[in-house]
Amino acid sequence: MDPMAAIKQTFFQECEEQLAELEAGLLAMEGGDSDSETVNAVFRAVHSIKGGAGAFSLDDLVRFAHVFETALDHVRAGRLAATPDVLKIKLRAADVLADLVRAARDGTTVDEARCKSLADELRALDPNGGEEKEDDLSTLNFQPVVVRFEGLDDDDDDDAEDEDTAAPIVVPSAGARLYNIHFRPRPSLYAKANETALLFRDLKDLGKIKVKCDASGLPLLTELDPEGAYLGWQIELLTDRDEDAIRDVFEFVAWDCDLEIKDADEAEADAPMNDASESADVDQQVAALLELVRASAADEPAETAAPAKSGGKKKSKPAVAAPSAAPKEEPPPMAEVVPLPAKQTAQPASAKAAAAADDLKAAPTIRVDLDRVDRLINLVGELVINQAMLSQRVLEAGLARASAVAMGLDELEQLTREIQDSVMAIRAQPVKSVFQRMPRLVREIAAMTGKSVRLVTDGEGTEVDKTVIERLTDPLTHMIRNAIDHGVESPEKRIAAGKAEEGLVRLSAQHRSGRIVIEVSDDGAGINRPRVKEIAVEKGLIAADAVLSDEETDNLIFLPGFSTAQEVSDISGRGVGMDVVKRSIQALGGRIAISSRPGQGSTFTMSLPLTLAVLDGMVVTVAQQTLVVPLTAIVETLQPKATDVHGMGGNARVISIRNKFTPLIDVGRELSYRNTPADPLASVALLVETEGGGRSALLVDAIQGQRQVVIKSLEANYRHVHGIAAATILGDGRVALIVDVDAVVANSHAEADAQDNALAAVG
Repeated sequence: MDPMAAIKQTFFQECEEQLAELEAGLLAMEGGDSDSETVNAVFRAVHSIKGGAGAFSLDDLVRFAHVFETALDHVRAGRLAATPDVLKIKLRAADVLADLVRAARDGTTVDEARCKSLADELRALDPNGGEEKEDDLSTLNFQPVVVRFEGLDDDDDDDAEDEDTAAPIVVPSAGARLYNIHFRPRPSLYAKANETALLFRDLKDLGKIKVKCDASGLPLLTELDPEGAYLGWQIELLTDRDEDAIRDVFEFVAWDCDLEIKDADEAEADAPMNDASESADVDQQVAALLELVRASAADEPAETAAPAKSGGKKKSKPAVAAPSAAPKEEPPPMAEVVPLPAKQTAQPASAKAAAAADDLKAAPTIRVDLDRVDRLINLVGELVINQAMLSQRVLEAGLARASAVAMGLDELEQLTREIQDSVMAIRAQPVKSVFQRMPRLVREIAAMTGKSVRLVTDGEGTEVDKTVIERLTDPLTHMIRNAIDHGVESPEKRIAAGKAEEGLVRLSAQHRSGRIVIEVSDDGAGINRPRVKEIAVEKGLIAADAVLSDEETDNLIFLPGFSTAQEVSDISGRGVGMDVVKRSIQALGGRIAISSRPGQGSTFTMSLPLTLAVLDGMVVTVAQQTLVVPLTAIVETLQPKATDVHGMGGNARVISIRNKFTPLIDVGRELSYRNTPADPLASVALLVETEGGGRSALLVDAIQGQRQVVIKSLEANYRHVHGIAAATILGDGRVALIVDVDAVVANSHAEADAQDNALAAVG
């Protein structure tokens, strides 16, 4: 890969992280968090994106980020209050910034009118009246003023009050270090919308700072380029951070400036920045400037007194009309720059020290190509299979379990399991990356529906395999759209029902029983079951006289083509959405359940495997075939008794488990391994729980044991097989199929319903 392309790819990866931090910070501010560190984090995110975009000449992104950054700086400096209206504009600006980043990454375009409109809104937030207008110079009566830059005069008693300011910073303790920084921007730095003042402010966050401007590079007015860069900066910084932390401040301008950072001791050994010849050169330029002024304004007073320091106690010194014949040895022309004022809610020194310590303690990370991780996981899977094969061979050889070989195999099995768990942890990622996309969706749907909705997230740090995370976005998007459009009522209806005007949608994640459980809940009106059943009958999805439980009625919304929307809109009404959710969750090996209370809201619960690479399964025998049933679906195993099994007409049977009748499903018949029903008394029943929370009993011939198996895609290597989720390789080298419990149970129920309908038609 081209080195520049690799750097650009890294930049866009970092942009995703910065955008996530930006949105999280703005949402925290919207929730009332006015901490200065939160505001600074939001500002830094936009500033970092702008700096990187400037390095790659992404002009559209730079322009918008610069306007956005300026608006955030007003908040950071306390000039603009972070009111709800202001934060709404900034949240929409974060959305546009994200669109611009993705457009730059993918080579697409964005709506320019939208960007311009929002940029104008951001400029209008300027407390000084928005965008500065061009000055009208037609009536300006310009009078030239002669200015002489002078250094501080140590012999002048009037300058005594400036001793503290002019004196170098003294290192107070061994823990702090003094750095001399020489920083001279190039024209490209300003062309990319960077500002030196912001860099100095970031340096000030590292410690005590003193900044002086080096004006020795200023040309004559006739030679001055408006887009040039002539000023340099001499900075003294007292900090307990290392040089890398200082260079991080200049990270995005490193290619557009001359930067030199030295330790104080090293700086003292170097020659002064400007010697006498440089000082003389400045005097010559001043003399030339004076001659130019005299020639252009002969009738005007050419020597006007310039105050040395306004507002002070010192008396003004008259500017020198012409340089002396023999220039004196004097300090180089330096203009002192007062450090920018600290933020209003500045952190105490102890808090800053703690934050700096936390930064230093942050765990180092490394970016690795995902293909390499996938290959490592595949190799570990092969290791697991070979370890199982080796154990099988030792078992067939009849070696005693107390033998050295058998004990070594046990240790190998434990080590293999630990390696596998560690490798799987590499792919594990928090669901935060998916959850952080939802606030924007909530804002957009709420605005389109005219509702006031607030999203609350919980368990963002819950980790799950990356492949699961990548496929969670679509189902979560549909579920949240459904919750806002169909669940949450309009503000008028909520107020009439005695609820708060603002609706609440909660998104949570947690680990439970070896799986990840994600819930999407709302405090809306709940599912209107009579209306749902009425629509299902109208669309021919169920019979008019069908008797359904509340759970079965709720699950009707997952049927393809089902929708309760009165008319088709940009949000819903086409009958696609919840059926997509169900298919997506099933494709991940998960299940979804609904819990709804009329007038109080609904909760959609998704239960998903933590990984799609391995699973713990129960190895069973069915009609001389070896199958694997996922352990997470099994509630218990039992041996049927004659008094517990009852026929229900035809081949349908039920089994009584703790005084509750449960459908008994013959796995061999469902998968067409045999035509005759199995004898329940000579078989084993596996009590399983399906996606809807219902329970069924799977009848198998025998149980071989519990094992961890490596999942191999059957569709990718062969084709889709009904009732089979995937395949695996056993220790003896045979291929075993992994049962899709939900599909087997659903097919059995469909066949039973068909038989009932046929009997009803005959009757």
